[in-house]
Amino acid sequence: MPYRICKIFEIESGHMLSKHPDLCKYPHGHSRKVEVVLEADSLDQHEMVCDFKALKDALGDYLQSFDHAMCVNTQDPNFAQLKAAYGTQIIAFVGEDPTTEVMARTIFVEAKKRLAAYAASSDAKYPIAVALRLARVRVWETSSSWAEYDE
Repeated sequence: MPYRICKIFEIESGHMLSKHPDLCKYPHGHSRKVEVVLEADSLDQHEMVCDFKALKDALGDYLQSFDHAMCVNTQDPNFAQLKAAYGTQIIAFVGEDPTTEVMARTIFVEAKKRLAAYAASSDAKYPIAVALRLARVRVWETSSSWAEYDE
């Protein structure tokens, strides 16, 4: 059985679900927790799966980009106007609603890329093993509701 660690990032983010039949189609926000779970079959030379600081270095800026931002489907009729008004604080989800499930998948895919790049970097302050695996990303929408993605 592999070793696992989890780093939780907390963000305040909004979304609007243009395909939703009720109130969620309007802009609203959540206090989200993003859990990033890593696993390895053995511990590194420091008896760790990886240093938690490496996770913060590799993923912190990306996840911080969601903080106080609004996630919007590019097919929403108001997308262009919102993007023009609020720039980088509008995060585009191309052709799909930014549900918590879609956000979990999106974050997983980007986290996998960033962790691989960090592991390959020769100047990383907290080196991580190339054999490290991203096990899953879980995104909490509320204190009682979450969505998860893994491969």
